[in-house]
This record gives sequence, structure tokens and C-alpha cells, in this order.
Amino acid sequence: MASPHKSGFISIIGKPNVGKSTLMNALVGERLSIVSSKAQTTRHRILGMLNGEFEGTPYQIVYSDTPGVLMPKYELHKSMMQFVKSSLEDADVVLYVTDVFDEYEDLEFLTNWKDHTDTPILVLLNKIDLVGTEKLQERLDYWRQIFPDKPILPISALESVHLDQIFEHIVAKLPVHPPFFDPEELTDKPEKFFASEIIREKIFMNYKKEIPYSCEVVVTSFKDEPTILRIATEIYVERVSQRAILIGHKGESIKKVGIEARQDLEKFFGKKVFLEQFIKVEPDWRAKADKLRSFGYSLD
Repeated sequence: MASPHKSGFISIIGKPNVGKSTLMNALVGERLSIVSSKAQTTRHRILGMLNGEFEGTPYQIVYSDTPGVLMPKYELHKSMMQFVKSSLEDADVVLYVTDVFDEYEDLEFLTNWKDHTDTPILVLLNKIDLVGTEKLQERLDYWRQIFPDKPILPISALESVHLDQIFEHIVAKLPVHPPFFDPEELTDKPEKFFASEIIREKIFMNYKKEIPYSCEVVVTSFKDEPTILRIATEIYVERVSQRAILIGHKGESIKKVGIEARQDLEKFFGKKVFLEQFIKVEPDWRAKADKLRSFGYSLD
């Protein structure tokens, strides 16, 4: 007799820049979330599905990569925290990601949730490849004081250390349930979303200071033709001076972004890509609720 199917939502949460997106990509086996050394790279909740069978039990794991937990300064940040809160509400298991350099920050909504939830929590101490044994033990002792009754697993998402133990922990906690999504689906996001994210990643990689955080990429046209994919985008910034920096001397900076983005887009979609980029100024868009909604952010 076949074992009953198990399915569940696994929320990956933690502060900015602790390696949540790297972990998500490693667990799913696909590059769904953009990765940058800069904090606050992820702005949306991104689902990644993993289907299979473990020791005779069929499963569907629905991972949620979420924005880094922070104190909101803009309407954009409030929307990002809404994505975190919604992921906690429907989670069957929570992966709380920290790293060997991180300190716990008493953010009210997260602390209240941590101290009162019945949802299983697995604390992941990431980036252990960057410290020695003594420092690692020190950090493990520190996090055991913060989460005294939760399992804590040292990992390296980048080097794929102990990720198999995460998987086994999740499968053991999954409830019996039919699949939530078609087993052929990899994510809940449309192709246009990943096109905009790939371009936004290149902006994070090529610019410093405030520029990456002031940019939003919107795909205005996505035409999938037999031999080529034609993508047109609008890149929004908040000030005219930022537009000038984004373009660069004789357009060299934005051209570099376009070349690097097109190369990754062609790898992602498996075909030739023609990419157009238009830069627009929308003053203080991060603080405008109506503009954020038009960009796909939830403020409810």
C-alpha cells in the first residue's frame, strides 16, 4: 500500500543578507531568487516547488523565499513585511535563517510570533564555511539562548553543507495533504517576473549606495516568438540625478547592465533575447502606495 501524499509550505525568514535566497535556490535546485551581497535584495515572496518521493512517501514542498525582516522606513518596506507576515501565517514549517555574524534583533512582530507560534521552527546558522570551530561553537551557544527549545543546524547554503538534513527535517514535519500545485510547476511567478528580477539583479551588482534600492524594473512587453524572446522594460528611479548615474557616461553603464542581463535571460529562457530598457523618473515611488500597487506590491 502506497504511503499518503504529504505537502506543505516552508517559509524561509530572517534578517537581510543572511543567505535566504542562496538557500532557497539550493533547496529547490533552480535559480529562482536573485542573489546579491547587498542587503534587501528580495522584495517579494517567491514560491519554489519541489516534488518527489522520500523513503516511499510522495511529497510536495512549497518553499517561500521572503524579504529580509527589518523596521519599515518606506511604504515599500511595509509591503515587504506583509509578504513575510503572510508567509508565516500559512507556514507548516519555518526555516529561521541567521548566520555566524548575525545578532538577534527584537523586532516586535517577529518576536511575538516566535514566542507564541505552534509552527515547527528549524534555526539555520548559515555561512559556517567562513569561521573556525571555536567561533562556530560560540555562535551556536548564542543562538541556543535565543531559541532554547528549537533545533539549530549549522549550514553553508553556498557550499551545500548539511542541506540534506534540512530536507529530512522538513519531510518529517510535512502534513498529509494532496499537492497544492501541479507537479510540473516550479514556481508561482510568471516568466515576466523573473525577467524583471534578473535585470534588477544586474543593477544591484553594477551600482553602489542608494541606486539599486531606488530602482524598480517593470516588464512592459514580453513577446515569445519562435526564434527570439523580445522583452521591453521600464526602469524607475526616484531622482533625475539617479537616472544620470544609471545611464552612465555615453550610456556605458546601462549598456553593461543590458549585456549582462541578456546573457542570463538567454540562459534562463533557453533562447535568444532582444532586450530594450527605458529609464523613467518617478519621484519617491517607494513611498507612494498607488505606485507600489501598480508594481505588484501588496499593502493590505
